[in-house]
Amino acid sequence: MIITLSSAPPRVRSTMMKFAVIQFPGSNCDQDCVAGINDLDGLRAEYVWHKATSLDDFDAIVLPGGFAYGDYLRCGAIARFSPIMQAVVSDARAGKLVLGTCNGFQVLCEAGLLPGALVRNRSLRFVCDMVTTRVEVDDSPFTHGFPKGTLLHMPVAHGEGCFFADAETLRDLNAYRQVILRYADSQGRIVPEANPNGSIENIAGICNRERNVFGLMPHPDRASDARLGSLDGARIFRSMMQTVSASRATTSSDRVKQVA
Repeated sequence: MIITLSSAPPRVRSTMMKFAVIQFPGSNCDQDCVAGINDLDGLRAEYVWHKATSLDDFDAIVLPGGFAYGDYLRCGAIARFSPIMQAVVSDARAGKLVLGTCNGFQVLCEAGLLPGALVRNRSLRFVCDMVTTRVEVDDSPFTHGFPKGTLLHMPVAHGEGCFFADAETLRDLNAYRQVILRYADSQGRIVPEANPNGSIENIAGICNRERNVFGLMPHPDRASDARLGSLDGARIFRSMMQTVSASRATTSSDRVKQVA
């Protein structure tokens, strides 16, 4: 009798979820993102340099804030041509979760993964402050467990965070429920006084129609520790983790059915 031994044990996927945090030459919130994500049980964030070409080993992608290439031409305009962006676009179109904060939001718009554009703040001044945002969509992959109307407190720090879209794009964003967050006052009212940058319709964050790509100007990474004044940002990362976990469970169930 001949017994054949497998040359390698079967691969077992780790239960630890891996988030890629993309590093561009001018990123300055990458460490904040890694720290905020790694503080959550079950998540591990790793830096990925912008010249890398694959994100296959990661469950989700985060584009952090900063000044990707100095942004002398236009925020995100050069970063969108980095080698890693081909993988970001490909993975996003395949359904992987992608989160862009501040400059990351700008990069996603420049790359065509999100509609609209981020332009100079209406005040023409850099804004650094804690803001209140209101959850408009409670069933996105980034807002699980957030009842509609939930108020999230997160900081902003940008000079070009004024979201703009033409009338047709704006109609589509509202019709397809792609506006995830709006700037609001402490009572949850959408008023001009709550808008830190002049964004049209107080828009603070939007997603694509497939809802797996989310860009926002506020920093969830800087609102993931009680010592920083808010834990609301951690809720967004946790929602992403729940979405990935649910997707894994569905995939495993489908595989079991196929074997049966």
